[in-house]
Amino acid sequence: MLLDASRKLTRLVRTNLLVHNMAALYGVQFGRKIIPLITIPYLARVLGAAGWGKVAFVTVIGDFVVIAIEFGFNLSATRQVARHRDCSKTCGEVMSGVLGAQAMLAALAITAAMLCSRFIPLLRDNPALFAGGLAYGVAQGFAPLWFFQGLEKLRLASALEIGGKLAAVCGMFLFVHGAGDEWKWMALCGIPPMLATLAGFVLAFRSMPLCRPTRTMVMDALKMGWPMFVFRSAESLYGIGNVFLLGLFAPPEIVGYFASAEKISKAAYGLMNPVRDAIYPRLSHLAKSGFEAAANLARLSASILVAGGAGLGMLLFFAAPLLIHGLLGQSYEPAVLVLRIFSCLPVLLAITNSAGMQWLMPFGQDGKINRIILSGGVVNVCLSLFLAPRFLHVGMAISVVCSELFVCAAMAAAAYRLLPPANRPAVAFGESQ
Repeated sequence: MLLDASRKLTRLVRTNLLVHNMAALYGVQFGRKIIPLITIPYLARVLGAAGWGKVAFVTVIGDFVVIAIEFGFNLSATRQVARHRDCSKTCGEVMSGVLGAQAMLAALAITAAMLCSRFIPLLRDNPALFAGGLAYGVAQGFAPLWFFQGLEKLRLASALEIGGKLAAVCGMFLFVHGAGDEWKWMALCGIPPMLATLAGFVLAFRSMPLCRPTRTMVMDALKMGWPMFVFRSAESLYGIGNVFLLGLFAPPEIVGYFASAEKISKAAYGLMNPVRDAIYPRLSHLAKSGFEAAANLARLSASILVAGGAGLGMLLFFAAPLLIHGLLGQSYEPAVLVLRIFSCLPVLLAITNSAGMQWLMPFGQDGKINRIILSGGVVNVCLSLFLAPRFLHVGMAISVVCSELFVCAAMAAAAYRLLPPANRPAVAFGESQ
Protein backbone atom coordinates (compact mmCIF):
# COMPACT_ATOMS: atom_id res chain seq x y z
CA MET A 1 0.00 0.00 0.00
CA LEU A 2 2.80 2.41 0.93
CA LEU A 3 4.61 1.41 -2.26
CA ASP A 4 1.53 2.23 -4.36
CA ALA A 5 1.13 5.59 -2.62
CA SER A 6 4.80 6.34 -3.22
CA ARG A 7 4.46 5.49 -6.91
CA LYS A 8 1.39 7.71 -7.27
CA LEU A 9 3.18 10.59 -5.58
CA THR A 10 6.23 10.12 -7.81
CA ARG A 11 4.01 10.03 -10.91
CA LEU A 12 2.23 13.20 -9.77
CA VAL A 13 5.50 15.06 -9.28
CA ARG A 14 6.75 13.95 -12.69
CA THR A 15 3.62 14.82 -14.64
CA ASN A 16 1.96 17.73 -12.80
CA LEU A 17 2.65 21.01 -14.60
CA LEU A 18 1.94 23.10 -11.49
CA VAL A 19 4.55 21.16 -9.52
CA HIS A 20 7.07 21.64 -12.34
CA ASN A 21 6.41 25.37 -12.43
CA MET A 22 6.83 25.66 -8.67
CA ALA A 23 10.16 23.88 -8.97
CA ALA A 24 11.23 26.23 -11.77
CA LEU A 25 10.18 29.28 -9.78
CA TYR A 26 12.12 28.00 -6.81
CA GLY A 27 15.07 28.05 -9.18
CA VAL A 28 14.32 31.69 -10.02
CA GLN A 29 14.04 32.53 -6.32
CA PHE A 30 17.33 30.75 -5.76
CA GLY A 31 18.84 33.13 -8.28
CA ARG A 32 17.14 36.25 -6.95
CA LYS A 33 17.13 35.64 -3.21
CA ILE A 34 19.47 32.86 -2.15
CA ILE A 35 22.45 33.58 -4.41
CA PRO A 36 22.55 37.16 -3.02
CA LEU A 37 23.06 35.58 0.40
CA ILE A 38 26.34 34.31 -1.02
CA THR A 39 27.29 37.74 -2.36
CA ILE A 40 26.15 39.84 0.61
CA PRO A 41 28.70 38.46 3.13
CA TYR A 42 31.52 38.95 0.65
CA LEU A 43 30.48 42.45 -0.42
CA ALA A 44 29.69 43.55 3.14
CA ARG A 45 33.18 42.64 4.28
CA VAL A 46 35.14 43.72 1.18
CA LEU A 47 33.36 47.01 0.54
CA GLY A 48 32.65 47.88 4.19
CA ALA A 49 29.38 49.24 5.57
CA ALA A 50 29.73 52.56 3.69
CA GLY A 51 30.50 50.94 0.33
CA TRP A 52 27.78 48.35 0.79
CA GLY A 53 25.35 51.15 1.67
CA LYS A 54 26.21 52.93 -1.61
CA VAL A 55 25.57 49.73 -3.57
CA ALA A 56 22.23 49.23 -1.81
CA PHE A 57 21.16 52.81 -2.55
CA VAL A 58 22.03 52.63 -6.27
CA THR A 59 20.41 49.19 -6.53
CA VAL A 60 17.17 50.82 -5.42
CA ILE A 61 17.50 53.35 -8.26
CA GLY A 62 17.86 50.39 -10.61
CA ASP A 63 14.80 48.76 -9.04
CA PHE A 64 12.77 51.92 -9.68
CA VAL A 65 13.79 51.66 -13.35
CA VAL A 66 12.70 48.00 -13.30
CA ILE A 67 9.27 48.97 -11.97
CA ALA A 68 8.87 51.65 -14.65
CA ILE A 69 9.79 49.27 -17.48
CA GLU A 70 7.80 46.32 -16.15
CA PHE A 71 4.80 48.66 -15.76
CA GLY A 72 2.91 45.89 -13.99
CA PHE A 73 3.19 43.62 -17.05
CA ASN A 74 4.56 40.84 -14.86
CA LEU A 75 1.03 40.64 -13.42
CA SER A 76 -1.31 42.02 -16.12
CA ALA A 77 0.37 40.41 -19.13
CA THR A 78 0.85 37.15 -17.23
CA ARG A 79 -2.89 37.07 -16.58
CA GLN A 80 -3.66 37.91 -20.24
CA VAL A 81 -1.35 35.21 -21.61
CA ALA A 82 -2.72 32.68 -19.10
CA ARG A 83 -6.26 33.37 -20.29
CA HIS A 84 -5.35 33.05 -24.00
CA ARG A 85 -2.55 30.50 -23.85
CA ASP A 86 -4.28 28.32 -26.47
CA CYS A 87 -4.18 31.11 -29.10
CA SER A 88 -0.62 31.77 -30.25
CA LYS A 89 -1.70 34.77 -32.34
CA THR A 90 -3.17 36.56 -29.32
CA CYS A 91 -0.16 35.71 -27.17
CA GLY A 92 2.13 37.08 -29.89
CA GLU A 93 0.18 40.33 -30.02
CA VAL A 94 0.35 40.66 -26.24
CA MET A 95 4.12 40.09 -26.32
CA SER A 96 4.67 42.59 -29.13
CA GLY A 97 2.55 45.25 -27.47
CA VAL A 98 4.38 44.81 -24.17
CA LEU A 99 7.80 45.07 -25.82
CA GLY A 100 6.83 48.24 -27.69
CA ALA A 101 5.51 49.79 -24.49
CA GLN A 102 8.62 48.78 -22.56
CA ALA A 103 10.95 50.39 -25.12
CA MET A 104 9.13 53.69 -24.66
CA LEU A 105 9.04 53.35 -20.87
CA ALA A 106 12.77 52.53 -20.72
CA ALA A 107 13.65 55.79 -22.51
CA LEU A 108 11.46 57.79 -20.11
CA ALA A 109 12.84 56.02 -17.02
CA ILE A 110 16.48 56.56 -17.99
CA THR A 111 15.86 60.25 -18.72
CA ALA A 112 14.08 60.76 -15.40
CA ALA A 113 16.79 58.95 -13.44
CA MET A 114 19.55 61.02 -15.04
CA LEU A 115 17.73 64.26 -14.23
CA CYS A 116 17.19 63.20 -10.61
CA SER A 117 20.83 62.18 -10.21
CA ARG A 118 21.90 65.80 -10.58
CA PHE A 119 20.22 66.61 -7.25
CA ILE A 120 21.37 63.55 -5.23
CA PRO A 121 25.02 63.81 -4.12
CA LEU A 122 25.62 60.06 -3.83
CA LEU A 123 24.59 59.54 -7.46
CA ARG A 124 26.26 62.69 -8.76
CA ASP A 125 29.58 61.81 -7.11
CA ASN A 126 29.60 58.19 -8.28
CA PRO A 127 28.79 58.29 -12.04
CA ALA A 128 30.19 54.82 -12.82
CA LEU A 129 28.17 53.28 -9.99
CA PHE A 130 25.05 55.11 -11.17
CA ALA A 131 25.57 53.93 -14.77
CA GLY A 132 25.85 50.34 -13.54
CA GLY A 133 22.58 50.73 -11.65
CA LEU A 134 20.81 51.97 -14.80
CA ALA A 135 22.20 49.07 -16.86
CA TYR A 136 20.94 46.60 -14.26
CA GLY A 137 17.50 48.23 -14.17
CA VAL A 138 17.01 48.20 -17.94
CA ALA A 139 18.16 44.59 -18.34
CA GLN A 140 16.03 43.30 -15.48
CA GLY A 141 13.02 45.34 -16.54
CA PHE A 142 12.90 43.73 -19.99
CA ALA A 143 13.19 40.16 -18.65
CA PRO A 144 10.34 38.13 -20.25
CA LEU A 145 9.77 35.77 -17.33
CA TRP A 146 6.14 36.92 -17.24
CA PHE A 147 5.52 35.42 -20.68
CA PHE A 148 6.78 31.96 -19.70
CA GLN A 149 4.88 32.22 -16.42
CA GLY A 150 1.62 32.89 -18.26
CA LEU A 151 2.19 29.85 -20.47
CA GLU A 152 3.24 27.84 -17.38
CA LYS A 153 6.51 26.93 -19.16
CA LEU A 154 9.11 28.10 -16.70
CA ARG A 155 11.91 25.56 -16.62
CA LEU A 156 13.95 27.10 -19.44
CA ALA A 157 13.41 30.66 -18.22
CA SER A 158 14.51 29.58 -14.77
CA ALA A 159 17.69 28.01 -16.15
CA LEU A 160 18.54 31.23 -18.03
CA GLU A 161 18.14 33.38 -14.94
CA ILE A 162 20.08 31.06 -12.64
CA GLY A 163 22.93 30.86 -15.16
CA GLY A 164 23.15 34.64 -15.33
CA LYS A 165 23.21 35.02 -11.55
CA LEU A 166 25.92 32.42 -11.14
CA ALA A 167 28.01 34.19 -13.79
CA ALA A 168 27.71 37.42 -11.77
CA VAL A 169 28.92 35.64 -8.64
CA CYS A 170 31.98 34.36 -10.49
CA GLY A 171 32.66 37.86 -11.79
CA MET A 172 32.35 39.26 -8.28
CA PHE A 173 35.14 37.07 -6.96
CA LEU A 174 37.31 37.93 -9.98
CA PHE A 175 36.87 41.71 -10.11
CA VAL A 176 35.50 43.08 -6.79
CA HIS A 177 38.25 43.22 -4.19
CA GLY A 178 37.89 46.38 -2.10
CA ALA A 179 36.46 49.85 -1.54
CA GLY A 180 36.07 51.66 -4.86
CA ASP A 181 34.94 48.53 -6.70
CA GLU A 182 31.26 49.20 -6.05
CA TRP A 183 30.66 50.16 -9.70
CA LYS A 184 32.13 46.86 -10.89
CA TRP A 185 29.55 44.92 -8.90
CA MET A 186 26.70 47.00 -10.34
CA ALA A 187 28.01 46.40 -13.86
CA LEU A 188 28.17 42.68 -13.16
CA CYS A 189 24.56 42.76 -11.92
CA GLY A 190 23.46 44.21 -15.26
CA ILE A 191 25.28 41.89 -17.67
CA PRO A 192 23.70 38.50 -16.73
CA PRO A 193 20.05 39.64 -16.92
CA MET A 194 20.83 41.38 -20.21
CA LEU A 195 22.10 38.12 -21.74
CA ALA A 196 19.23 36.12 -20.22
CA THR A 197 16.71 38.65 -21.56
CA LEU A 198 18.08 38.40 -25.12
CA ALA A 199 18.00 34.61 -24.98
CA GLY A 200 14.48 34.73 -23.53
CA PHE A 201 13.22 36.89 -26.40
CA VAL A 202 14.62 34.50 -29.01
CA LEU A 203 13.00 31.51 -27.31
CA ALA A 204 9.68 33.31 -26.85
CA PHE A 205 9.39 34.32 -30.49
CA ARG A 206 10.07 30.75 -31.59
CA SER A 207 6.85 29.67 -29.89
CA MET A 208 4.50 32.26 -31.41
CA PRO A 209 4.01 34.43 -34.52
CA LEU A 210 6.35 37.42 -34.63
CA CYS A 211 4.57 40.69 -35.36
CA ARG A 212 5.54 44.34 -35.37
CA PRO A 213 4.11 46.30 -32.43
CA THR A 214 1.48 48.74 -33.59
CA ARG A 215 0.27 51.85 -31.81
CA THR A 216 -2.94 50.00 -30.88
CA MET A 217 -1.00 47.07 -29.38
CA VAL A 218 1.21 49.40 -27.37
CA MET A 219 -1.72 51.41 -26.05
CA ASP A 220 -3.65 48.25 -25.19
CA ALA A 221 -0.61 46.97 -23.27
CA LEU A 222 -0.27 50.25 -21.35
CA LYS A 223 -3.98 50.30 -20.56
CA MET A 224 -3.82 46.69 -19.40
CA GLY A 225 -0.74 47.29 -17.29
CA TRP A 226 -1.71 50.62 -15.73
CA PRO A 227 -3.67 49.27 -12.73
CA MET A 228 -0.84 46.85 -11.94
CA PHE A 229 1.74 49.62 -12.38
CA VAL A 230 -0.12 51.66 -9.78
CA PHE A 231 -0.08 48.57 -7.58
CA ARG A 232 3.67 48.00 -8.04
CA SER A 233 4.53 51.69 -7.68
CA ALA A 234 2.55 52.05 -4.49
CA GLU A 235 4.02 48.81 -3.18
CA SER A 236 7.51 50.22 -3.78
CA LEU A 237 6.76 53.09 -1.38
CA TYR A 238 7.01 50.64 1.51
CA GLY A 239 9.12 48.02 -0.29
CA ILE A 240 12.27 48.94 -2.17
CA GLY A 241 11.75 52.67 -1.53
CA ASN A 242 12.74 52.44 2.12
CA VAL A 243 16.46 52.24 1.41
CA PHE A 244 16.10 55.27 -0.86
CA LEU A 245 14.24 57.29 1.79
CA LEU A 246 16.74 56.37 4.48
CA GLY A 247 19.66 57.23 2.19
CA LEU A 248 18.41 60.78 1.72
CA PHE A 249 19.19 61.78 5.31
CA ALA A 250 21.33 58.98 6.83
CA PRO A 251 25.02 58.17 6.21
CA PRO A 252 25.88 55.19 3.97
CA GLU A 253 26.84 53.05 7.00
CA ILE A 254 23.32 53.30 8.42
CA VAL A 255 21.88 52.48 5.00
CA GLY A 256 24.16 49.44 4.91
CA TYR A 257 22.86 48.15 8.28
CA PHE A 258 19.23 48.56 7.24
CA ALA A 259 19.68 47.18 3.72
CA SER A 260 21.49 44.08 5.01
CA ALA A 261 18.66 43.12 7.37
CA GLU A 262 16.07 43.94 4.72
CA LYS A 263 17.73 41.72 2.11
CA ILE A 264 18.00 38.78 4.51
CA SER A 265 14.32 39.07 5.49
CA LYS A 266 13.25 39.33 1.83
CA ALA A 267 15.37 36.32 0.94
CA ALA A 268 13.62 34.36 3.69
CA TYR A 269 10.10 35.19 2.50
CA GLY A 270 11.25 34.70 -1.08
CA LEU A 271 11.21 30.99 -0.29
CA MET A 272 7.39 31.20 -0.42
CA ASN A 273 7.15 33.22 -3.64
CA PRO A 274 7.28 30.21 -6.01
CA VAL A 275 4.07 28.86 -4.47
CA ARG A 276 2.39 32.23 -4.95
CA ASP A 277 3.71 32.84 -8.47
CA ALA A 278 3.02 29.34 -9.78
CA ILE A 279 -0.57 29.32 -8.52
CA TYR A 280 -1.44 32.86 -9.72
CA PRO A 281 -1.76 32.05 -13.47
CA ARG A 282 -3.69 28.87 -12.66
CA LEU A 283 -6.11 30.87 -10.49
CA SER A 284 -6.50 33.47 -13.24
CA HIS A 285 -7.36 30.68 -15.67
CA LEU A 286 -9.82 29.02 -13.27
CA ALA A 287 -11.49 32.33 -12.44
CA LYS A 288 -12.88 32.45 -15.99
CA SER A 289 -14.83 29.24 -15.60
CA GLY A 290 -16.14 29.34 -12.07
CA PHE A 291 -15.87 30.52 -8.49
CA GLU A 292 -15.69 27.24 -6.60
CA ALA A 293 -12.65 25.73 -8.37
CA ALA A 294 -10.67 28.93 -7.94
CA ALA A 295 -11.76 29.21 -4.28
CA ASN A 296 -10.52 25.71 -3.44
CA LEU A 297 -7.10 26.37 -4.93
CA ALA A 298 -6.91 29.80 -3.25
CA ARG A 299 -7.65 28.26 0.17
CA LEU A 300 -4.92 25.66 -0.33
CA SER A 301 -2.46 28.36 -1.36
CA ALA A 302 -3.33 30.52 1.64
CA SER A 303 -2.79 27.64 4.05
CA ILE A 304 0.66 26.93 2.64
CA LEU A 305 1.72 30.59 2.51
CA VAL A 306 0.55 31.53 6.01
CA ALA A 307 2.01 28.42 7.66
CA GLY A 308 5.29 28.92 5.84
CA GLY A 309 5.35 32.64 6.68
CA ALA A 310 4.80 31.99 10.37
CA GLY A 311 7.62 29.45 10.46
CA LEU A 312 10.03 31.74 8.61
CA GLY A 313 9.19 34.64 10.93
CA MET A 314 10.01 32.62 14.03
CA LEU A 315 13.26 31.47 12.45
CA LEU A 316 14.29 35.04 11.64
CA PHE A 317 13.57 36.29 15.16
CA PHE A 318 15.54 33.65 17.03
CA ALA A 319 18.35 33.27 14.51
CA ALA A 320 18.87 37.01 13.88
CA PRO A 321 22.20 37.31 15.79
CA LEU A 322 23.55 34.15 14.16
CA LEU A 323 22.50 35.29 10.67
CA ILE A 324 23.89 38.82 10.97
CA HIS A 325 27.16 37.92 12.69
CA GLY A 326 27.70 34.80 10.59
CA LEU A 327 26.91 36.37 7.22
CA LEU A 328 28.10 39.95 7.68
CA GLY A 329 30.45 40.06 10.65
CA GLN A 330 30.43 41.57 14.14
CA SER A 331 30.64 45.14 12.77
CA TYR A 332 27.03 44.79 11.55
CA GLU A 333 25.63 44.33 15.08
CA PRO A 334 23.11 47.24 14.61
CA ALA A 335 21.38 45.16 11.93
CA VAL A 336 20.35 42.45 14.44
CA LEU A 337 17.53 44.51 15.96
CA VAL A 338 16.33 45.52 12.48
CA LEU A 339 16.14 41.87 11.39
CA ARG A 340 14.18 40.95 14.52
CA ILE A 341 11.70 43.73 13.77
CA PHE A 342 11.44 42.40 10.21
CA SER A 343 10.63 38.91 11.52
CA CYS A 344 6.97 40.03 11.61
CA LEU A 345 6.94 40.49 7.84
CA PRO A 346 6.80 36.91 6.49
CA VAL A 347 3.42 36.11 8.05
CA LEU A 348 2.02 39.57 7.25
CA LEU A 349 3.15 39.27 3.63
CA ALA A 350 1.71 35.75 3.45
CA ILE A 351 -1.73 37.02 4.45
CA THR A 352 -1.45 40.04 2.14
CA ASN A 353 -0.49 37.90 -0.87
CA SER A 354 -3.10 35.25 -0.10
CA ALA A 355 -5.86 37.84 0.06
CA GLY A 356 -4.62 40.11 -2.73
CA MET A 357 -2.67 38.29 -5.42
CA GLN A 358 -4.28 34.88 -4.81
CA TRP A 359 -7.89 36.01 -4.38
CA LEU A 360 -8.77 39.59 -5.26
CA MET A 361 -6.54 39.89 -8.34
CA PRO A 362 -7.69 36.75 -10.24
CA PHE A 363 -11.26 37.99 -9.84
CA GLY A 364 -10.40 41.41 -11.31
CA GLN A 365 -10.47 43.48 -8.11
CA ASP A 366 -7.51 45.55 -9.32
CA GLY A 367 -8.92 48.93 -8.30
CA LYS A 368 -9.59 47.76 -4.76
CA ILE A 369 -6.05 46.39 -4.43
CA ASN A 370 -4.55 49.61 -5.76
CA ARG A 371 -6.43 51.74 -3.25
CA ILE A 372 -5.18 49.59 -0.39
CA ILE A 373 -1.57 49.58 -1.60
CA LEU A 374 -1.58 53.33 -2.25
CA SER A 375 -2.89 53.95 1.24
CA GLY A 376 -0.20 51.68 2.67
CA GLY A 377 2.45 53.57 0.73
CA VAL A 378 1.25 56.89 2.09
CA VAL A 379 1.26 55.48 5.63
CA ASN A 380 4.82 54.25 5.14
CA VAL A 381 6.15 57.55 3.79
CA CYS A 382 4.52 59.54 6.59
CA LEU A 383 5.84 57.21 9.29
CA SER A 384 9.27 57.12 7.68
CA LEU A 385 9.59 60.91 7.60
CA PHE A 386 8.68 61.00 11.29
CA LEU A 387 10.57 57.97 12.64
CA ALA A 388 13.66 57.56 10.44
CA PRO A 389 15.28 60.97 11.12
CA ARG A 390 14.94 60.30 14.88
CA PHE A 391 15.66 56.57 15.11
CA LEU A 392 17.44 55.96 11.76
CA HIS A 393 17.48 52.29 10.69
CA VAL A 394 15.33 51.14 13.62
CA GLY A 395 12.71 53.81 12.95
CA MET A 396 12.59 52.86 9.27
CA ALA A 397 12.11 49.18 10.17
CA ILE A 398 9.21 50.02 12.50
CA SER A 399 7.66 52.12 9.73
CA VAL A 400 7.85 49.20 7.29
CA VAL A 401 6.19 46.75 9.68
CA CYS A 402 3.39 49.18 10.63
CA SER A 403 2.67 49.87 6.96
CA GLU A 404 2.56 46.19 6.08
CA LEU A 405 0.24 45.53 9.05
CA PHE A 406 -2.14 48.18 7.71
CA VAL A 407 -2.09 46.67 4.18
CA CYS A 408 -2.48 43.13 5.54
CA ALA A 409 -5.59 44.04 7.57
CA ALA A 410 -7.16 46.00 4.71
CA MET A 411 -6.49 43.27 2.14
CA ALA A 412 -7.90 40.54 4.40
CA ALA A 413 -11.05 42.59 4.99
CA ALA A 414 -11.51 43.16 1.25
CA ALA A 415 -11.05 39.44 0.52
CA TYR A 416 -13.59 38.54 3.20
CA ARG A 417 -16.18 40.82 1.59
CA LEU A 418 -15.69 39.00 -1.73
CA LEU A 419 -16.67 35.65 -0.20
CA PRO A 420 -20.25 34.29 -0.47
CA PRO A 421 -23.25 35.07 -0.05
CA ALA A 422 -23.65 33.30 -3.35
CA ASN A 423 -24.39 36.41 -5.42
CA ARG A 424 -21.03 38.07 -4.61
CA PRO A 425 -18.94 35.94 -6.97
CA ALA A 426 -21.12 37.24 -9.83
CA VAL A 427 -18.73 40.24 -10.16
CA ALA A 428 -17.66 40.43 -13.79
CA PHE A 429 -14.22 39.01 -14.30
CA GLY A 430 -11.54 41.46 -15.31
CA GLU A 431 -13.40 44.56 -14.14
CA SER A 432 -11.78 46.92 -11.68
CA GLN A 433 -13.91 47.83 -8.72
